[in-house]
Amino acid sequence: MGGWKWGGMAAAMLAMVGTGAQAAEPGACALVQSAAADALFSIPFRTVDGRIYIEARVDGQGPFVFAVDTGASGMARADARLVARLGLPVHGSGETSDGVASARVDTVHLTSLDLAGLVRRDLEVITRDYASRLSAEAGFDGIVGRDFFGDGLLIIDYPSRMLRFTRKAGLARGAPGVLAYERAFRVPATIGGVAAEANLDTGANVAFVLPKALFDRVGGGPVAAAGEGRLTNSTVDTRRAMVAGPFRIGGAELSNVEVRVSENYPELLAGAHALQHFALLIDQRTKTVALCPPEAD
Repeated sequence: MGGWKWGGMAAAMLAMVGTGAQAAEPGACALVQSAAADALFSIPFRTVDGRIYIEARVDGQGPFVFAVDTGASGMARADARLVARLGLPVHGSGETSDGVASARVDTVHLTSLDLAGLVRRDLEVITRDYASRLSAEAGFDGIVGRDFFGDGLLIIDYPSRMLRFTRKAGLARGAPGVLAYERAFRVPATIGGVAAEANLDTGANVAFVLPKALFDRVGGGPVAAAGEGRLTNSTVDTRRAMVAGPFRIGGAELSNVEVRVSENYPELLAGAHALQHFALLIDQRTKTVALCPPEAD
């Protein structure tokens, strides 16, 4: 799968949160609330270790617990327990990459996946044993991937714990505060005065992961051992450090953040522990995102 999961790490990653004076474009952030009137759905969600959990129905059965993961490509994933419960036979195979290593995986066929009335049919999805890596509280039956929301505007309103989806509103490429991307969901970011590109991953239970080379460019500082970060197909050694920043991504600003630093992780990752302080808007039709601070909601 495309998302990276950092197991076995401390839950509290963010030392201090500050929403800076730099605000996202008002029109984009106004959609956090205004889109509710015409949304196909507007549903509450809960979080565990920063990850987003909702309920969905599979092949007319359920509800089952699914995680919403912007780091996961494709429509969905099915946990091995769900596959066993529904008696789904292995339908094929595929390959998945976690950015460091690739692996062959089995696939199963889902007749339908229904999230609050948004239904996708005839899906070929990856299946793996995800649950054994997680606590009972953090376990899930499946994952909703980013392509599930590909034909509309997805609004993840973390402060209000609401998930919305609409096809009647959207983000305009080039508008103030709206960030364009070419590869999902890598967008411009700055750390202090250093420009970078951040991968926005709601499924990663960290604030930020910095490659060592980028960490050194932003000033570095004392580091401490933090054990291994567990990715989908591999593990990477990480260290813990404080970075003053500020980290800026669109209308989001965070200062004095505890981060993970890795010699062999390939890119800057902005995970759930950073994103959960903001509203995240994603419009794959125009390849754009916006991050809005709470006061803009």
